[in-house]
Amino acid sequence: MFIDIADITVASGTGGNGAVSFHREKYVAAGGPDGGDGGRGGSVYVKTDSSLSTLMDFRYKRKYAAPNGEDGGSRGCSGKDGGDLTIRVPKVTLIKDAKTGRLLHDASGGEPFLLVRGGRGGWGNRRFATATRQAPRFAKPGMEGVSLEIKLELKLLADVGLVGFPNAGKSSLLAAVSAARPKVADYPFTTLSPHLGVVQKDDISFVVADLPGLIEGAAQGVGLGHDFLRHIERCRLLIHVVDASAQRDAVYDYDAINAELAEYSPELAKRPQLVAANKADMWEDDSVFETLSKHAAPRRVLAVSAAARQGIGELINEVAGMLASLPPIEVYQPETVIEPEPDMGRDFTVRRDDGAAWVVEGAWVARLMRGVNFGDYESRQYFDRALRRAGVFDLLESKGIGEGDTVKIFDLEFEYVP
Repeated sequence: MFIDIADITVASGTGGNGAVSFHREKYVAAGGPDGGDGGRGGSVYVKTDSSLSTLMDFRYKRKYAAPNGEDGGSRGCSGKDGGDLTIRVPKVTLIKDAKTGRLLHDASGGEPFLLVRGGRGGWGNRRFATATRQAPRFAKPGMEGVSLEIKLELKLLADVGLVGFPNAGKSSLLAAVSAARPKVADYPFTTLSPHLGVVQKDDISFVVADLPGLIEGAAQGVGLGHDFLRHIERCRLLIHVVDASAQRDAVYDYDAINAELAEYSPELAKRPQLVAANKADMWEDDSVFETLSKHAAPRRVLAVSAAARQGIGELINEVAGMLASLPPIEVYQPETVIEPEPDMGRDFTVRRDDGAAWVVEGAWVARLMRGVNFGDYESRQYFDRALRRAGVFDLLESKGIGEGDTVKIFDLEFEYVP
């Protein structure tokens, strides 16, 4: 099954907590703190894999989480880092933020790309030993990992895209110009998923993509083609295959498809286009071909018959000549930069709780409290200094806190003393 869109969640690992430990050894008095640091949490990378051609694997597994770092130990032993997680995707996958739709990365190269970095490990209590604080009984917790919801979009990497109504002969044309063998039948929507074929003739080589047929309203989601229009956005050249057998109105079909392309993407409508008037073996005269040629001018219109292999060589030569003067396949530039580290800011808010207490909230405050031993005097002093350095008390005073007012920081309550 061809799956070209998938929504997944990736999460980096949380850093391990620092350890609170003291050296204990026979005949060694007052050995001092020896708590080790926690290990770094695992990061999540994405890497292209040329053996993959669909996002089928992401249909059944939607969450990818890197392991956490291990906690620090005694005797100065640091915790083990969490192993990095690498997600493999097809070479032509766009990675977007699922909430905002912003492009994060175009997975067209071979280098691993960092999606979310693992949290740092916390410091052990040996890091807090000073000349005046020789037995710290607190340590820092590890930084939390980052969770990110992303959308994967597969966009085929082809030089040339075949567009046209169902049964115009796109699959037959792909089979005629390449070694690809797509299913060919005389009923609409024979092609249900994109097919790629490599054209090789002498020193000429390029990739052609055959997409399910478009119909009127495709840009609004009618039919099958709207699901695959994204696959021709990278194509440098479009071959518009038109049924010119007089069984259909070739000019009407030509205008209808171009209207759908323009509605889907104005830029796509301006893409260089070569018109292939197909089924030439069924013509009684050249009237349809001449009318279409005049209507499509200045675009070049070639008479071909995919079934009878007529005009195929001329078509390949024309395509090769046009590709030689066109820029390379586009690589999309990211619209946002992923933060290299989890949020390390000292974010907090202060509000009055029904006039009774002052409430201090924020992710930074929560992380700070996780590493405080409130049963230890030195640890409480460290907590007080950290709040003061961060400007928590200054903000409280600017909002009018008075002596003896109650301050609530999550589950902790105390009276304010200036």
